[in-house]
Amino acid sequence: MTDAATEADTDVAVAPPAPGELERRLEAILMVTDEPQGVVHLATAVGRPVAEVQAAIATLVADYDGLNRDGEPTGIRRGFELREVGGGWRVYVRPEHDALVTDFVLTQNPTRLSQAALETLAVIAYKQPITRGAIASIRAVNVDSVVRTLLSRGLVTELFADAETGAINYGTTELLLTQLGVNSLDELPHISPLLEGGNEGFDGDIR
Repeated sequence: MTDAATEADTDVAVAPPAPGELERRLEAILMVTDEPQGVVHLATAVGRPVAEVQAAIATLVADYDGLNRDGEPTGIRRGFELREVGGGWRVYVRPEHDALVTDFVLTQNPTRLSQAALETLAVIAYKQPITRGAIASIRAVNVDSVVRTLLSRGLVTELFADAETGAINYGTTELLLTQLGVNSLDELPHISPLLEGGNEGFDGDIR
Protein backbone atom coordinates (compact mmCIF):
# COMPACT_ATOMS: atom_id res chain seq x y z
CA MET A 1 0.00 0.00 0.00
CA THR A 2 1.42 3.42 -0.97
CA ASP A 3 1.86 6.32 1.41
CA ALA A 4 -0.75 8.24 -0.57
CA ALA A 5 -3.28 5.43 -0.15
CA THR A 6 -2.53 5.23 3.56
CA GLU A 7 -3.09 8.97 3.97
CA ALA A 8 -6.36 8.73 2.03
CA ASP A 9 -7.60 5.88 4.21
CA THR A 10 -6.74 7.86 7.33
CA ASP A 11 -8.65 10.87 6.05
CA VAL A 12 -11.72 8.72 5.46
CA ALA A 13 -11.49 7.11 8.90
CA VAL A 14 -11.43 10.43 10.76
CA ALA A 15 -13.91 12.27 8.55
CA PRO A 16 -16.55 13.94 10.74
CA PRO A 17 -20.09 12.58 10.56
CA ALA A 18 -22.79 14.42 8.66
CA PRO A 19 -24.53 17.28 10.53
CA GLY A 20 -26.73 15.85 13.27
CA GLU A 21 -25.44 12.29 12.80
CA LEU A 22 -23.29 12.33 15.94
CA GLU A 23 -26.26 13.47 18.02
CA ARG A 24 -28.39 10.68 16.56
CA ARG A 25 -25.75 8.07 17.36
CA LEU A 26 -25.43 9.27 20.95
CA GLU A 27 -29.20 9.42 21.29
CA ALA A 28 -29.53 5.81 20.14
CA ILE A 29 -27.02 4.64 22.77
CA LEU A 30 -28.51 6.72 25.58
CA MET A 31 -32.02 5.44 24.88
CA VAL A 32 -31.06 1.85 25.71
CA THR A 33 -28.71 2.32 28.67
CA ASP A 34 -29.72 1.74 32.28
CA GLU A 35 -26.82 3.58 33.87
CA PRO A 36 -25.24 7.00 33.26
CA GLN A 37 -22.63 6.90 30.53
CA GLY A 38 -19.40 8.88 30.87
CA VAL A 39 -18.31 11.17 28.05
CA VAL A 40 -15.10 9.21 27.45
CA HIS A 41 -17.07 5.95 27.21
CA LEU A 42 -19.51 7.53 24.76
CA ALA A 43 -16.68 9.01 22.71
CA THR A 44 -15.11 5.58 22.43
CA ALA A 45 -18.43 4.03 21.41
CA VAL A 46 -19.03 6.49 18.56
CA GLY A 47 -15.38 6.88 17.61
CA ARG A 48 -15.24 10.65 17.97
CA PRO A 49 -13.14 13.06 20.07
CA VAL A 50 -14.37 13.83 23.58
CA ALA A 51 -14.76 17.53 22.77
CA GLU A 52 -17.11 16.72 19.87
CA VAL A 53 -19.16 14.39 22.06
CA GLN A 54 -19.44 17.01 24.81
CA ALA A 55 -20.69 19.54 22.26
CA ALA A 56 -23.19 17.02 20.85
CA ILE A 57 -24.50 16.24 24.35
CA ALA A 58 -25.00 19.95 24.99
CA THR A 59 -26.98 20.11 21.74
CA LEU A 60 -29.19 17.20 22.83
CA VAL A 61 -29.78 18.72 26.27
CA ALA A 62 -30.88 21.98 24.70
CA ASP A 63 -33.00 20.22 22.07
CA TYR A 64 -34.89 18.21 24.69
CA ASP A 65 -35.46 21.46 26.59
CA GLY A 66 -36.91 23.01 23.43
CA LEU A 67 -34.01 25.45 23.13
CA ASN A 68 -31.11 26.11 20.80
CA ARG A 69 -27.49 26.35 21.98
CA ASP A 70 -28.04 30.06 22.71
CA GLY A 71 -30.96 29.30 25.03
CA GLU A 72 -33.62 30.56 22.64
CA PRO A 73 -36.93 28.65 22.30
CA THR A 74 -37.00 26.58 19.12
CA GLY A 75 -39.49 23.79 19.71
CA ILE A 76 -41.42 21.64 22.16
CA ARG A 77 -39.94 20.85 25.57
CA ARG A 78 -39.84 17.05 25.71
CA GLY A 79 -41.31 14.94 28.50
CA PHE A 80 -37.84 13.52 29.13
CA GLU A 81 -34.46 15.12 29.70
CA LEU A 82 -30.79 14.26 29.36
CA ARG A 83 -29.38 14.56 32.86
CA GLU A 84 -25.82 14.30 34.18
CA VAL A 85 -25.72 11.97 37.19
CA GLY A 86 -22.77 10.28 38.87
CA GLY A 87 -20.29 11.55 36.32
CA GLY A 88 -22.28 10.30 33.33
CA TRP A 89 -25.30 11.06 31.15
CA ARG A 90 -28.64 9.30 31.00
CA VAL A 91 -32.19 9.96 29.75
CA TYR A 92 -34.76 10.46 32.54
CA VAL A 93 -38.47 11.26 32.71
CA ARG A 94 -38.88 14.87 33.82
CA PRO A 95 -39.78 15.14 37.53
CA GLU A 96 -43.13 16.78 36.80
CA HIS A 97 -44.25 13.64 34.95
CA ASP A 98 -43.14 11.10 37.57
CA ALA A 99 -46.60 10.70 39.10
CA LEU A 100 -48.23 10.28 35.68
CA VAL A 101 -45.73 7.68 34.53
CA THR A 102 -45.92 5.78 37.82
CA ASP A 103 -49.71 5.67 37.62
CA PHE A 104 -49.57 4.44 34.03
CA VAL A 105 -47.07 1.70 34.77
CA LEU A 106 -48.78 0.48 37.92
CA THR A 107 -52.47 0.81 37.04
CA GLN A 108 -52.91 1.32 33.31
CA ASN A 109 -50.40 -1.26 32.15
CA PRO A 110 -50.69 -4.14 34.62
CA THR A 111 -48.79 -7.13 33.29
CA ARG A 112 -47.25 -9.95 35.22
CA LEU A 113 -43.53 -10.03 35.81
CA SER A 114 -41.58 -12.59 33.83
CA GLN A 115 -39.58 -15.33 35.52
CA ALA A 116 -36.40 -13.42 34.68
CA ALA A 117 -37.79 -10.28 36.32
CA LEU A 118 -38.81 -12.20 39.43
CA GLU A 119 -35.37 -13.78 39.74
CA THR A 120 -33.66 -10.42 39.30
CA LEU A 121 -35.98 -8.83 41.84
CA ALA A 122 -35.09 -11.56 44.34
CA VAL A 123 -31.37 -10.93 43.85
CA ILE A 124 -31.84 -7.21 44.45
CA ALA A 125 -34.06 -7.78 47.48
CA TYR A 126 -31.54 -10.06 49.20
CA LYS A 127 -28.28 -8.42 48.10
CA GLN A 128 -29.10 -4.69 48.07
CA PRO A 129 -27.46 -2.33 47.57
CA ILE A 130 -26.20 -4.03 44.41
CA THR A 131 -25.02 -2.90 40.98
CA ARG A 132 -26.38 -4.11 37.68
CA GLY A 133 -23.04 -5.75 36.93
CA ALA A 134 -23.16 -7.71 40.17
CA ILE A 135 -26.72 -8.82 39.44
CA ALA A 136 -25.66 -10.01 35.98
CA SER A 137 -22.74 -11.89 37.54
CA ILE A 138 -25.04 -13.74 39.94
CA ARG A 139 -27.63 -14.58 37.29
CA ALA A 140 -25.04 -15.17 34.52
CA VAL A 141 -27.19 -13.27 32.01
CA ASN A 142 -27.61 -9.70 30.80
CA VAL A 143 -30.14 -7.94 33.06
CA ASP A 144 -30.36 -4.50 31.43
CA SER A 145 -33.94 -4.76 30.16
CA VAL A 146 -35.13 -6.59 33.27
CA VAL A 147 -33.77 -3.93 35.63
CA ARG A 148 -35.37 -1.29 33.42
CA THR A 149 -38.72 -3.10 33.77
CA LEU A 150 -38.42 -3.29 37.56
CA LEU A 151 -37.55 0.41 37.71
CA SER A 152 -40.56 1.31 35.57
CA ARG A 153 -42.80 -0.75 37.84
CA GLY A 154 -41.53 1.13 40.88
CA LEU A 155 -40.37 -2.11 42.54
CA VAL A 156 -36.71 -1.12 42.64
CA THR A 157 -34.99 2.24 42.76
CA GLU A 158 -31.57 3.78 42.23
CA LEU A 159 -29.98 4.24 45.65
CA PHE A 160 -26.64 5.85 44.83
CA ALA A 161 -23.78 5.88 42.34
CA ASP A 162 -20.46 4.29 43.24
CA ALA A 163 -17.95 7.07 43.89
CA GLU A 164 -15.18 5.34 41.91
CA THR A 165 -16.93 3.59 39.03
CA GLY A 166 -20.15 5.59 38.72
CA ALA A 167 -22.12 2.32 38.70
CA ILE A 168 -25.65 2.70 40.03
CA ASN A 169 -26.56 0.66 43.11
CA TYR A 170 -30.13 -0.61 43.23
CA GLY A 171 -32.47 -1.47 46.06
CA THR A 172 -36.12 -2.32 46.55
CA THR A 173 -38.90 0.16 47.33
CA GLU A 174 -41.74 0.46 49.81
CA LEU A 175 -44.07 -0.59 46.99
CA LEU A 176 -42.44 -4.02 46.90
CA LEU A 177 -43.00 -4.45 50.64
CA THR A 178 -46.65 -3.49 50.14
CA GLN A 179 -47.01 -5.96 47.28
CA LEU A 180 -45.45 -8.72 49.39
CA GLY A 181 -47.50 -7.82 52.44
CA VAL A 182 -44.51 -7.36 54.75
CA ASN A 183 -43.35 -4.43 56.85
CA SER A 184 -39.62 -4.76 56.27
CA LEU A 185 -37.03 -6.80 54.43
CA ASP A 186 -36.30 -8.62 57.68
CA GLU A 187 -39.57 -10.47 57.17
CA LEU A 188 -38.43 -12.05 53.90
CA PRO A 189 -38.02 -15.83 54.15
CA HIS A 190 -34.58 -17.37 54.55
CA ILE A 191 -33.25 -17.96 51.07
CA SER A 192 -30.62 -20.63 51.82
CA PRO A 193 -33.05 -23.59 51.69
CA LEU A 194 -34.47 -22.27 48.41
CA LEU A 195 -31.20 -22.12 46.50
CA GLU A 196 -30.80 -24.98 44.08
CA GLY A 197 -27.29 -26.37 43.99
CA GLY A 198 -25.89 -24.24 46.79
CA ASN A 199 -25.51 -20.56 47.51
CA GLU A 200 -23.18 -19.44 44.74
CA GLY A 201 -23.45 -15.67 44.36
CA PHE A 202 -25.11 -15.35 47.76
CA ASP A 203 -22.05 -15.64 49.93
CA GLY A 204 -22.19 -13.97 53.32
CA ASP A 205 -25.45 -13.18 55.08
CA ILE A 206 -28.18 -14.71 52.93
CA ARG A 207 -30.68 -15.11 55.71
